[in-house]
Amino acid sequence: MMSDSLLALLQQVDTPTVCNAIEVAQGKRGFNQFTRGTMLSSAPEEGSVVGYARVSQIAAIDPPTETSEVIKARRMAYYKYMSEGPRPGIAVVEDVDFPNAVGAYWGAINTTVHKGFGLGGALTNGVMRDLGDLPDGFPVIAGSIGPSHAFVHVRTIGEPVNIFGMQVKEGDLIHADGHGAVVIPKDVIPVLEVSIKKLLDTEKLVLEPAEQDDFDFEKFESAWTLFEKSRT
Repeated sequence: MMSDSLLALLQQVDTPTVCNAIEVAQGKRGFNQFTRGTMLSSAPEEGSVVGYARVSQIAAIDPPTETSEVIKARRMAYYKYMSEGPRPGIAVVEDVDFPNAVGAYWGAINTTVHKGFGLGGALTNGVMRDLGDLPDGFPVIAGSIGPSHAFVHVRTIGEPVNIFGMQVKEGDLIHADGHGAVVIPKDVIPVLEVSIKKLLDTEKLVLEPAEQDDFDFEKFESAWTLFEKSRT
């Protein structure tokens, strides 16, 4: 479990910063547990979503082939599952129709229900709608925007999912914003706070001189030398 101070810090930084900090913590490049492609945030002004994944799959293009009783029972099992688990939590829901997802699972009602369960947001490769009517404090990071829920229904609960090329298991620690999302490796969590602070301090070595009026190539070369030395 992450500390309260790490949670507070993660909520203040963006997902690219977390990706870079993971490299700092691991001492190398090559980490690849992040989304590929462009994603959309329902509330970019609200910043990042941080939480332990509650995972599920949905579909919506075609009507379900199972009986209505089975579908209703699975729906209720889904909501019970989302109401449980460690907090902070994030709903991570794969639309198996992707890349042709049409069912807007994340609208005003569903987001309000999930927020009521204590979840902090949702991550999906699927569709969101009701922009402007979604509750504050529950950002949705989605693959697209659309008007209809079509034949949306729950397919699986608690099984691993794939969101824009990123594999997610139940309980994975997720950081997401308008850039996309990243799974934070468990072995990195104990040192991530220190790594983020080191990264931010290191970036200042280049950013601060570059923002000065007298910045030139010589000052860049000197700043970059310090920057590279601080990263080794």
